[in-house]
Amino acid sequence: MRNASIRRREALIGIAAAVAATGSLAQSNQPLKIVVPFSAGGTADVLPRLVAEKIRTDYAGGVIIENKPGAGGNIGADLVFRAPPDGMTVLASPPGPIAINHNLYQKLSFDPTRWVPVTILATVPNALVINPKLPVKSLGEFIAYAKANPKKVTVATQGDGSTSHLTAAMFMQLTGTELTVIPYKGTAPALIDLIGGNVDVFFDNISSSATYHQAGKVRILAVADEQRSQILPQVPTFAEQQWPAMQALTFFSVVAPPGTSAEIAQRLQKQMAQALSSNDIRKHFLEQGAVPCGWDPTKTAQFIRQETEKWKKVLKAANVKL
Repeated sequence: MRNASIRRREALIGIAAAVAATGSLAQSNQPLKIVVPFSAGGTADVLPRLVAEKIRTDYAGGVIIENKPGAGGNIGADLVFRAPPDGMTVLASPPGPIAINHNLYQKLSFDPTRWVPVTILATVPNALVINPKLPVKSLGEFIAYAKANPKKVTVATQGDGSTSHLTAAMFMQLTGTELTVIPYKGTAPALIDLIGGNVDVFFDNISSSATYHQAGKVRILAVADEQRSQILPQVPTFAEQQWPAMQALTFFSVVAPPGTSAEIAQRLQKQMAQALSSNDIRKHFLEQGAVPCGWDPTKTAQFIRQETEKWKKVLKAANVKL
């Protein structure tokens, strides 16, 4: 009897060890849920789907993408914020609910400073995109034209508080120009009106506008990154045109709920980094104008802090509140 009792105790210890390794017994059949707080089809949705397909075999239950759009990403973010910190529900999102919204909205139902960073999937530079009928051919000419026509040049945004809105605000602060901001509900309607000539300018992420630039329907004058984009290497950066402070990236991060252990965050990061290192994923990302990253949680946390502080200053200077 005593030996049977010892065997039972050893079996229980083995089970406990297995549970500790995976987070919980239930997780062995649970899918990893990646919540995207924006609609399906955009870059914010496509990039995590590509990664999900690569890592689905790591989970007996597979990996699912759940789109929860609304309120600038806040609805999906709130869902993940309240999820168990077991590594089975994470948020894959652009900057809004990660680094911007707590300095933009008067009140949130979650605290973005408590996210547990996992990794940055990719960065995509924003770019100055104009309607080709505008009588300018370069960034310098555009700045001179905007200064000569204060508030007459219209700039589309993806919506109040979006990265395109904040990039436009940063541009005006740095160059001393005054543009009239026209908010839209997302990238697609803004691009449609830019192409149609209903607005003059749009600070879009380069992946959305590159095809239209190549077709001559819009003209990209400058890329807001340290280096030229691989999908449009002929377009110079702002820095090359005497504006080095004009740096504006849309980043796509993965974060976990508060209380998630460092071990779980590191496991998730390693899985995603391995996926991002594969040639086919890198090819797909670069075709989207996205630079694959896969950074570890420490570097991810540092990057998010830097982006948060940068956009906080822009918001304060522009006096933008929602």
